[in-house]
Amino acid sequence: MRFFRLRRALVGLGVLATALATVVTGTADAAQPLVVGGQNAAQGQFPWMVKLSIGCGGSLIASKVVLTAAHCVTRTGADTSITATIGKVDLQAGGGQSIRSAYVYRSPEYASTGAQDWALIELASAPSGPLLTIADQGQTSLNSGDFTIMGWGSTSEGGGQSRYLKYATVPYVPDSSCQQSYSDLQPAYELCAGYAQGGVDTCQGDSGGPMVKADSSGDWVEVGIVSWGQGCAEPGFPGVYGEVQSFSDHIKARISSGGTIVR
Repeated sequence: MRFFRLRRALVGLGVLATALATVVTGTADAAQPLVVGGQNAAQGQFPWMVKLSIGCGGSLIASKVVLTAAHCVTRTGADTSITATIGKVDLQAGGGQSIRSAYVYRSPEYASTGAQDWALIELASAPSGPLLTIADQGQTSLNSGDFTIMGWGSTSEGGGQSRYLKYATVPYVPDSSCQQSYSDLQPAYELCAGYAQGGVDTCQGDSGGPMVKADSSGDWVEVGIVSWGQGCAEPGFPGVYGEVQSFSDHIKARISSGGTIVR
């Protein structure tokens, strides 16, 4: 059974009992428990990161469009019930922007395949701030090394949501290795990241948020969308992410030149 990370999010911040040394060395064995729940992001560190009132994360990829997970929404159509919070890391602090949704587009393939776990939320107005670039179709060169994950989700399996945006680093897990943990993995549309020893992961509340990697120019690129996994940060069970490059053309086709969703 797939355990989606709706209202779940970083344990990846998950039990970051692996903290700094883990990030630096890439091995959980070398880590010492430093920060349970990951590191707090600095204001402005991930300016395109979005907190959605439906208990998910997302990323601003066009002037009025947020990319999130299909399992976070239920249908395609007009929808003004969602609030997107942008531009703050502390949800109890002032500042930032809160904007209502206007329209939702849910990946039509998701219902039939269980993969291609992506959706778009059009906002009623355009927030200020930069956009996050998504990986191009076929851009598999970024599927290696370490990724950065983030969210306001749980900092332990079954725990409460975080007040602060947290982030952590997790390594790429090859499809062949991930399939040993998840027999129902769909490698054409999903990729995995995490430590064999566990300890760092996304969790309830992180669904839909971006997994990013810096390209050769040092710019962040979204390569994955937080999707599902067994529990949070459990040994032998990495996080599973929607592989953005595998459906990037579909995403781009639904966004107009004006930065809205094509109806």
